[in-house]
Amino acid sequence: MDYTLRIGGQAGQGLQTIGAAAAKLFAGMGYQVFTHQDYMSRIRGGHNYYQVRIADQPITSSRRGVDILIALDLTTIEIHREALNGDGFIIYDSATIKESFDEEIFFDIPFRRLAEEAAGARLMENTVAVGAVMGMLGLGTEPLEALLTRTFLRKGQEIVDQNIAAARAGAAFAAENCGRCRFSVSPADGFQRQMLLDGITATGLGALMSGCQFYAAYPMTPSTGVLNFMAAAGKKYNVLVEQAEDEIAAINMAIGASYAGVRAMTGTAGGGFALMVEGLSLAGMTETPVVIFVGMRPAPATGFPTRTEQGDLMFLGHAAHGEFPRVIMAPGSPEQAVYLTNKAFDLAEKYQIPALILMDQYLADTEWTLPELDTSKIVYHDYRLRADALAALASYQRHAITDNGVSPLGVPGASRHLVVTDSDEHDEDGHIVEDAGMRNRMVEKRFLKKLPQIRAEMEPPLFHGAPEAETLLVCWGSNYGIVKEAVDRLNAGRDRHVDAGAAAGGPAGGGFAMLHFSEVWPVPGTDKLDWIQALSAARRTICVENNAGSQFARLLRMEAGIVFDQNINRYDGRPFLLEELEDELDA
Repeated sequence: MDYTLRIGGQAGQGLQTIGAAAAKLFAGMGYQVFTHQDYMSRIRGGHNYYQVRIADQPITSSRRGVDILIALDLTTIEIHREALNGDGFIIYDSATIKESFDEEIFFDIPFRRLAEEAAGARLMENTVAVGAVMGMLGLGTEPLEALLTRTFLRKGQEIVDQNIAAARAGAAFAAENCGRCRFSVSPADGFQRQMLLDGITATGLGALMSGCQFYAAYPMTPSTGVLNFMAAAGKKYNVLVEQAEDEIAAINMAIGASYAGVRAMTGTAGGGFALMVEGLSLAGMTETPVVIFVGMRPAPATGFPTRTEQGDLMFLGHAAHGEFPRVIMAPGSPEQAVYLTNKAFDLAEKYQIPALILMDQYLADTEWTLPELDTSKIVYHDYRLRADALAALASYQRHAITDNGVSPLGVPGASRHLVVTDSDEHDEDGHIVEDAGMRNRMVEKRFLKKLPQIRAEMEPPLFHGAPEAETLLVCWGSNYGIVKEAVDRLNAGRDRHVDAGAAAGGPAGGGFAMLHFSEVWPVPGTDKLDWIQALSAARRTICVENNAGSQFARLLRMEAGIVFDQNINRYDGRPFLLEELEDELDA
């Protein structure tokens, strides 16, 4: 079982309500779910869609074909009709879109009328639509009713009852009038209920689990969701959240909070990060730990505010004036985002550096299912000297030169010792100097000594696929899921081909594998996995990226001398879809 549901319409019509409800519903029933959104940068109007893929096996990407299209306006039918699979169909309300269709692929369901008759409220028409889908797939409404109860109980039992009535009306109408629907969903008996997690929520969870106590940001898509998440969780988890007047203020607030003794974070998109660059250098010079979330969208300038791209990698790696270490984490899934956000906080404080979490709009919004999070992977160690530990020192120097380059990190005001730092070059006490010898020692301390240790902390890329693959794909960040599933499907097709060829006495095929990088800066070494040798041994190497300049391929050429045989790039503001990437790889 593997079906794709796409809901299309204008902003403000509630398509996200339908999509989110369907995704939660099927995940709660134990199915595997993957969602992604395509929306314009406007509050109302335009054309948007929300896609939900449902399967009984693990899935990690979106597909090109659509099985169920819910059209909330006529434009959706015009744009997406050609995407229907052979057994696919379109659900619409002719009274709403002011047009009727007689073809078999269309099901005219009066969402608005049913909502008004069953619940007395036109507002419930989206609930009618979800109920209709449940009825058409033969699943009944019990799981949906449970979801509606959990969702709306805080608004009162009357609202719950109205929504349940609307859902039942939609399901009953579909069961009676949509009998020619040619597929159904198998029962989920014995399935484990799944978590449904998106990249933004995962980042927020990772920050909370890492002990973040201060978050400052100025809203900018696609990073605003982290600000919203932290604001919603702030009171419960003792996090001070500040919406700053701009990105310059946001990073300086985060640096100030970190200097004062708490774990601090800020977030923005590429355009906002451009304003943060001077603050980034301040953190580098003062050796103040800070975590920065950067959500990528197509640029330059304002670009496509709500679309996706992997165009900021080189920018983040080289931004700010001067030389100082930093780490860049680029999660490939929401689950990775939880753990890598935690690692960013740990490395930032351990080595007193900026740590960046780089995520594009696609991963920020996509929802994945997983059984649970492994909290044993969460690391928390307080590297700061506080109160008694700091007071016990005979003397204290904020920037003391040490064998490993890491100085004791004292908390100001926590003891008799003075904690001083400066954005100018400084001595071990933190006071301004212009001495050449001290300059050399400080650069060696905060940069040359730390960098090899930080590189040793970076995990190698994940290898997945045929052990001795002829074609080795390299990707980073959000392309993990799409490349992984493409590799699995191509290898499955190859295995069938090899089995048939072997039976006829023919040769064996080649096979596909991938290397996925999620810890991208500094580029990981080869002591844990010799990924350079793996690339050298492959007959064909391909780098898959959502940018025009092959930034990661260029990074590996600079850092490791790797030259790829082929680059596959997409830079129209949309993510790769499964069949599209397969077509590229099979060409």
